[in-house]
Amino acid sequence: MVWTIENADRFGLDPERVFVTGASAGGALAAGVALKARDTGEVSVMGQLLLCPMTDDRVDSRSSRQMDGHGIWDSTSSVTGWTALLGDRRGGPDVSPYAAPARAASLAGLPPAYVEVGAFEALRDETISYAARLSAEGVDAELHVWGGAFHSFDEWVPDATVSHTARRARADWLRRLFAAADRTDHMNDTNHVTS
Repeated sequence: MVWTIENADRFGLDPERVFVTGASAGGALAAGVALKARDTGEVSVMGQLLLCPMTDDRVDSRSSRQMDGHGIWDSTSSVTGWTALLGDRRGGPDVSPYAAPARAASLAGLPPAYVEVGAFEALRDETISYAARLSAEGVDAELHVWGGAFHSFDEWVPDATVSHTARRARADWLRRLFAAADRTDHMNDTNHVTS
């Protein structure tokens, strides 16, 4: 991400309007990048779009137990994924929050977040818990739990009504965030002119 921001001009990008996004393991990566950006201060992240994110390597939520052996992603899938990343450290005391964001001591100071998950998937409860922590620690977090939806539902059934609704909700959130940034930029420009 640092390279992308440093080379923003080459690609016609605005380095002040960088989002991180990802689904499933990519959601963990996106949330980890947002944490790292906050902690190092090297770059600024405008927002994080987290779709059914894997946030907790301990795989001990109620939904992970409920969905064990069911659906396209269950607790065995989570354990396999986390073990591939962390090896024997998975579930132990020495896991970096940049790998497993639920391990972060604090989520305060992170950029606004859009967080979504299906109601019928193993990652449901850890996703809800992560979004609740974001909100409780002062982060503007919007959570959607899509009824009847499973892991990565919009990729598997893109024409389903819930998939269309979810994509529209994501786009609406992004539009609101950009509009708020535009208003702030305008106010800053106005203040600069009148100062």
